[in-house]
Order: sequence, then C-alpha cells, then structure tokens
Amino acid sequence: MRDFLVKRLLQAVGIILCISAITFFMLNIVPGDPVRIMMGDMADEATIETVRHNMGLDKPVAEQYVDWLAGMVTGDFGQSYTQRKDVAQLMGQAFSVTAALAASAYVFALVLGVVVGVVAAAKRGTWVDQTLMSLAIFGISAPVFWVAIILQIVFALTLHWLPLSGIKTPAYFVLPTIALGVRYAASIARVTRTSMLEVLSQDYMRTAEAKGLRYWVIVVRHALRNALIPIITIAGTQLGDIFTGSILIESIFSMPGMGKMMLDAINARDLPLIQGGVMYIALICVVVYFVVDVLYAVVDPRIRLGEEGAN
Repeated sequence: MRDFLVKRLLQAVGIILCISAITFFMLNIVPGDPVRIMMGDMADEATIETVRHNMGLDKPVAEQYVDWLAGMVTGDFGQSYTQRKDVAQLMGQAFSVTAALAASAYVFALVLGVVVGVVAAAKRGTWVDQTLMSLAIFGISAPVFWVAIILQIVFALTLHWLPLSGIKTPAYFVLPTIALGVRYAASIARVTRTSMLEVLSQDYMRTAEAKGLRYWVIVVRHALRNALIPIITIAGTQLGDIFTGSILIESIFSMPGMGKMMLDAINARDLPLIQGGVMYIALICVVVYFVVDVLYAVVDPRIRLGEEGAN
C-alpha cells in the first residue's frame, strides 16, 4: 500500500509542475503588456519601465518562472496587478464562496444520484425505473445555464420562495446548488443503476435472497457495497468538475467566487491572479484524482496488489 501511495503522490507532484510550467509560459507569451494595461495610456515610458523593473517583469521569462514557483511553494502567488492585493488573499476570499457552493452541490448530487440509481435498479423494468431514468436523461441533456435561469424564473421571480442572486444568507445557495448539481446527480444515478444491475445479477445475490434475507437489505447492504467502484469513479471525477464548473453558475447568480474572480482577471489580463486561479483548479483536480485512486485501493485491494505485483 505504501508503494502504491508514493507512486501516486509522485505522479500528482509531476502533473502539478507540468501544469505550472505550461500555464506560466503560455500566459507570458500572449500579446499585451500587463504593466501598460495596469498603468493606462497616460503613463510615460520611464514610469512603465520603473514599474516593470520593480515587479520583476524585466527578467528573463525562465527566471520569472523559477521565482514564481518558489513563491508558490511557500504560499506566495504574487500580487494582483489590478487590485494591488496578495493573490493568495483574493483566492482565499473567493474560494470560501466556491467551496460552499461546490460542497453543497456535491452532497446534493451524490445523495440524490445514489438514491435514484438504487431505486431504479431495484425497480428494474417498472414505471418507476422508466420515469427516473427519463428524468436522469433530461438532467444530463439540459444545459446548466438553462436550468439555472428556469429555477430563477420559477422559484425566485414567480413564486418568490427563494432569493434571485447574491450570498447574503444560506437560502441564497439553494438555487445555485440545484442548478449546479442536477447534471451530476443524473450522471451518478445512471452509473449507479448500471453497476447495481450488474451486481444484482450475480449468483451470490441470488444465494442471499434464497437464504431469506429481505430484498432491500440485499440491495442496500450487499449489492450497493459491491457496486461502489464505478460509483466512486464517477463521483470522484465529478467533484473536480463541480469545483471547476461553478464559473457559469457563479456568474448567473452573481456570486463572488473563483469563477467571477477568474473572469475579471482574464478581462484585465491580471497574470498573477490568472496563474493563481489556474493552479487552484489544477490542484483541486489532482487532489481529487489522488483521493479517488486511494479509495480504489481501499475498496478493492486487488488494484494496489496488482500494481505492486507488476513492479
């Protein structure tokens, strides 16, 4: 198990380093001078050069990358060109909003998706199964922005049950949570149903039923446990997607999270803020996939044993 974890950890670090290099060098070859954008058209050349020197932008790009990487390791992502604040501070403020939205949407999607998938598998071929899977297909097919707008029109503007936008109270998270989580819940439901049906068709499931165990005990306690690998896969990858996919939802519901921060930074060509945001997204995804790999090894020891045997 230790060798398995060390190998996965080294792979994760390597991916982070590659993403950091690609991000930094690609952003620094994009046309446009961030100092001129920050100073405006009225600044003279001497002032621009002084500011560029003070910010270290007159150094070779490779040296700038090494400095930035060294700072990032210690938690220093630099200073925003436009807001004149530490990037880490700005990301921390935005991340608290994004994390709250992503966590609520993830829990909503996971609980709803697993419950719907298990019920559909247990009621295979009935109207319950057909109805639930039809709703799941609709949930996957419906664009996120369309779902968000419909929720706003129905529950905020028409019924006045929930607030339209902002983050003043926890109630403001209800509509964004549903809008963001519906698609992922539908995907989890379909995968859960398929995996459950495969397990329920196994001989040991029929043996458990022949022993007199209640059907729902077999479904929940035995079948669901053995169907977890595909569910962990889809749930794990979707956790990263939810964190990175909240940009549109945050814009629609006017939530000051990472999505809005990144869009503003891109429009202003605020390189430190863009680089910090990209690394945040990369780190979230890498950590999620690492945790998923570890969960694989915990749920199914054959995965780590097979890899260790290959070595």
